[in-house]
Amino acid sequence: MVSYAINPIFSFNYTTASKSFNPKNLPNTTFFISKISKYHPLQRALFPEYKMKATTTYCCTFNHQPLYVPNKLLNESYVRVLDSTLRDGEQAPGATMTPNQKLVISHQLAKLGVDIIEAGFPVSSPSEFETTRMITMEVGNTVNDKTGRVPVIAGLSRLTRKDIDVTWEALKGAKYPRLLTFIPSSEIHMKYKIKKSKEEVLRSVKELVSYARGLGIMDIEFGTEDSSRSEKEFLYQVFEEAIKAGATTIAFADTVGCMLPNEWGQFIADMKANIVGVENVIIATHCHDDLGVATANTLAAVNAGAREVHVTINGIGERAGNAPLEEFVMALKSRGKDLAGGLHTGINSRQILKSSKMVEEHSGLSVQPNKAIVGANAFSHGSGIHQDGILKNRTTYEFLSREEIGWSPSAHNGIVLGKLSGRHALKSRFLELGYELDTKKFEDAFRRFKLLAEKKKTLSDSDLVLLMSDGDETFQPEVTWKLVDMEVTSSTNSLSRATIKLIDACGKEHVACGVGTNSIHATCKAINDIVKVPVKIVEYDMKLGAEGLEGVASIRVVLSKEHNSVTGPQIISGSGGGLDMTMATARAYLNALNKLLALRRQAQI
Repeated sequence: MVSYAINPIFSFNYTTASKSFNPKNLPNTTFFISKISKYHPLQRALFPEYKMKATTTYCCTFNHQPLYVPNKLLNESYVRVLDSTLRDGEQAPGATMTPNQKLVISHQLAKLGVDIIEAGFPVSSPSEFETTRMITMEVGNTVNDKTGRVPVIAGLSRLTRKDIDVTWEALKGAKYPRLLTFIPSSEIHMKYKIKKSKEEVLRSVKELVSYARGLGIMDIEFGTEDSSRSEKEFLYQVFEEAIKAGATTIAFADTVGCMLPNEWGQFIADMKANIVGVENVIIATHCHDDLGVATANTLAAVNAGAREVHVTINGIGERAGNAPLEEFVMALKSRGKDLAGGLHTGINSRQILKSSKMVEEHSGLSVQPNKAIVGANAFSHGSGIHQDGILKNRTTYEFLSREEIGWSPSAHNGIVLGKLSGRHALKSRFLELGYELDTKKFEDAFRRFKLLAEKKKTLSDSDLVLLMSDGDETFQPEVTWKLVDMEVTSSTNSLSRATIKLIDACGKEHVACGVGTNSIHATCKAINDIVKVPVKIVEYDMKLGAEGLEGVASIRVVLSKEHNSVTGPQIISGSGGGLDMTMATARAYLNALNKLLALRRQAQI
C-alpha cells in the first residue's frame, strides 16, 4: 500500500484493485479510482468531470473529515461541528475558566476532532483577546498527529467595525481563521436592544460583512440573534445581503430555546428554500435547551439541510445550556443513516468522555448522573431484570457501546489496582480511561497513586479519574497557593479547630488556625486568614464514589466575591478530592481561589 500526505485535512491511501467508483461518493468510505492520466489520483477524486475508465484501478480510503473549503462540502453527508464550550459554554454562571484551562480544553477539542473551535469573544476584555490569540497561534497551527488535521479557529464578533477589527487581529495568525459575526433580527431585539429599524439592520449587514471581506477575511460566518422569533421574510432579505457581501456560512439561532423539533426543522427548510444564493454557503444551526429539546432541534435542522451545528461539551451554556456535543454526535453515529441519506461527523467518539471530564473539572459544573452519554448512570443498571440481561448480553439493555464513548470496559481482565500494582498495569488502565501521559506526568501520577493505594485497598476507575483531575496540572488553574499540611479537631462540647499550612508561589510557608462551627467551616476560615481574598461560599456539593464512605470523596465549591472587591467573575467554582472529606474541601476551596487569583492577574495585564 502507498500512502500520500495530500493536505493537513486528510490522508490518502491506495492499493491495486479491480473495481470502479463514483468520485461523488467521497469520504468516510473505501472506494476505487481508475488510473487514466498523469494526474494524481486525488485530483481525479475531487473533480467529477474526469471520466474514469481504465484497466488499472486504485482502492482509496479517506478519513471522516473532507478537505476544508469555507463555503462548500465535498461530501454533502458530512456535518461540521462547531464547538462553543469556550465561548457560549463559559457564559454559564460559575463556569468561568482561566486562559490556561481554555488552552488545555482547546487542545482536547482538536484531539476530539472538532471542525471549528469557537475560542472566545475577543473584544469583551483584554484577557479574552489574549486567550483567543493564544489558542489561535498554538492550537490553530498544530497538526493533529493522528488525524492530520488543523482545526478552524473562530472568534465571536458583533456586527461593528471595532468588533470585527479586534476579532480579526486575534484570529489572523491561525491556519484557518473564521470570523463569526452576528446581529439581532427579531422585532423585540431590534426595538429594545439595538434600537435599529429593519432598514438600518439591512444596511449594516451589507456594509459590515463587505468590510470584513475587504480585510481579507475569507471565512465569514454570519448569523442572526433570535432568528426563531424573527419574521421569515425579513430573514430572507438579511441573509441574501450577507451572502452577496461575502458570507461563507449562515447561522440561525434559537437563542431563547423556544422552538420544537418540527418547527425548527421546517424553519431551516424554509430558509434553504427561499434565501437567494443559499446554495453557495453552508447552513448552520445554534440551539438552546430551555425546553429540553436542543439536541432534537439540532437533529431536525441537519435533517432539513443544515450542515454545521453549534454545540458544547456537556451542553453547558447560558440559562439551560446548549445542544450537547456528545448527544448530537452519538445520535448521528448510531442513527445518522436514517437522516438525509446518511449523515456523519468527523468526531472521534472515544475522546468524548475525557473531554466531558475535563470540561466538568475546569468549568466546575457537575454532570448529572442521569445525563445521556456521559452521566455516571449512563451505562449502569440497578434493576435485577436489567442486570440479568446485561450479564447475558450487554446489548439487551445497552443500545450504544460504552467503549465507543471512552468508557472503560466493565471488566479489566481480572486486574485489580492496589498498592502492589506496577507501572505497566496503571499505564494500561490510564489508556483505557483516555489519559495519554508523557513520562514526567505518568511518574507524578504513579507517585500519587501509590500514596492513595497505601490508604485504600483497591482503586476504582472513578478513583483514578479523581486522582488525575485533582493532581494533574492539566486540570488545575495557575497555582498561587498550595496545601502542604492540615490538622483538624472536632468535639461535641466545643467548636472545631483547623490548622492549615500553605505554600505561596515563591515557596514561602504560611500557617494559620481557624475556629468554626464544624471542621469545614474552621478549615475555610484558616485558609481565608492566609489568602485574604474576601469571598463567600454560595454552593457546596459532595459526591461519594461507588464504595461510599470508604471511597474517594469529590467536592465542588462555588464562591462569590464580596462587594466587587475582587476583579474577575462574580461567581467561580473549584473542585478537589481525597479520602478525607475535609481535606478534599480544602483542595476544592484552594482550587477556586487559585482560579480567581489567576483571573485577577490576567485582567490586570
